[in-house]
Amino acid sequence: MLIYNKELNLKDIEDLLFGGETLSPGDEAFERIERSYNFLKEFSKEKVIYGINTGFGPMSQFRVEDKDLKQLQLNLIRSHACGTGELLTDTQVKAAMIARLATFVQGYSGVHPSLPQLLTEFINRGIYPVIPQHGGVGASGDLVQLAHMGLALTGEGRVRYKGQFRNSLEVIKENGLEPLQIHIREGLSMSNGTSVMTGIGLINLLQAGRLMQWAVTASALVNEIAGSYDDFLAPELNRKKRHKGQIFIAEKMSEVLSGSQCLKRRQSYLYNKEVNGDKVFRDKVQPFYSLRCVPQILGPVADTLDQSMKVLMDELNSSCDNPVVDPDSENVYHGGNFHGDYISLEMDKMKIAVTKLTMLMERQLNYICHDKVNQILPAFVNLGVPGLNYGMQAAQFTATSTTAECQTLCMPNCIHSIPNNNDNQDVVSMGTNSALITARVIENAFQVTAIHLMALMQGVDCLGIEDKLSPATRRVYDQIRSFFPAFKKDEILYPYIAKTIEYIINNKP
Repeated sequence: MLIYNKELNLKDIEDLLFGGETLSPGDEAFERIERSYNFLKEFSKEKVIYGINTGFGPMSQFRVEDKDLKQLQLNLIRSHACGTGELLTDTQVKAAMIARLATFVQGYSGVHPSLPQLLTEFINRGIYPVIPQHGGVGASGDLVQLAHMGLALTGEGRVRYKGQFRNSLEVIKENGLEPLQIHIREGLSMSNGTSVMTGIGLINLLQAGRLMQWAVTASALVNEIAGSYDDFLAPELNRKKRHKGQIFIAEKMSEVLSGSQCLKRRQSYLYNKEVNGDKVFRDKVQPFYSLRCVPQILGPVADTLDQSMKVLMDELNSSCDNPVVDPDSENVYHGGNFHGDYISLEMDKMKIAVTKLTMLMERQLNYICHDKVNQILPAFVNLGVPGLNYGMQAAQFTATSTTAECQTLCMPNCIHSIPNNNDNQDVVSMGTNSALITARVIENAFQVTAIHLMALMQGVDCLGIEDKLSPATRRVYDQIRSFFPAFKKDEILYPYIAKTIEYIINNKP
């Protein structure tokens, strides 16, 4: 079990979401939570504090009577549980719950300790509130989506538990728990913040990182098939540019290609007196950009993901509440920590970067499929009879159309601010929309990369170079060929594509 006192790192998130790890706020965390609650309980007496004894949003100009304060919090949850569309996945909901817990652990929310305790039980027991995708505009955070989470905690909503949709109160009682009770501001604190967009963003980051690993491997394999000159990865070349991402990608590709017998040394061929007099060279002096410029293309993608990680981890380990209850300064501060522009902008950048990666995979696939371009493989890496058989011809259609969808989805979403809420929310982030669109782009990218890898397998078999591959790429070849055998006669490919997608999503190269 992970004892959680102040901060979570990306490895913690990965272990919690995909490694079966459980968590529990530590003693220090609960001390901060309780201290914040006790301070707010006393401080709020005979004061006007937003969301505690006032209405919400434009309704904050109306004071709420003391006898109705608990009802006020419940009304917020009930009224805002109005989402529509497809449901968030269990993993996305779990990530959102972890992100919401992270805000409470900071100790600036003024919530009763029973709320983070119950939220922790939901996370650890696999009780997933039913949350629709559409609703929040990412200004006062993910109000609508988080209201659905809060509704489940109160016992009035629905959850997915052990693969079934059920009434949340039944599941709460079945697990020996008590539903959420309102003390001071649990409704507002549950609903107000960036936790859904942050949770989805963290999943996107983890998956994009895995995708990058496969893109590097695919790029190594395509250069082995092409028999490229190896100096495009030389440290002496790539370190002449001061971009960390470019240097990183070149180093990673060099590691993957270590021990390969497929690449050529320029010194042994073109820097040779024997070819000085040639007028036409049999091999390309420089490979196509999609092969040669991988460090320069994937480098910016790597740098973008690094920046996304910093922003996401900062957001995760912050207080995204409003107002912020600060026992240290003995004050309650009203502001906009719920605003999601940090996440929204970062998701837009990530989806553009991932689309660029996808375009690279599609272009490398075209190189493999285009016999007049590569000049070493049959068209569409067709190992059968030309005209009678078609190899990867139709699968390329799928990759191309999916890449095109990614390009369309790249329109920045964070600039689509639409004032609403009687213009109280006059500048909004659309952060969860951005995160969800990015998730779609990443899903598409895995599909394109999977098809590219399948074509690469066919290319390796066509040339008979499996024994000349580097140990790393040979391992990938063996793994994929274990469920996708080489084919000459036309095969129904969609089951193999699905298996390849599943494999690369769930496994490292």
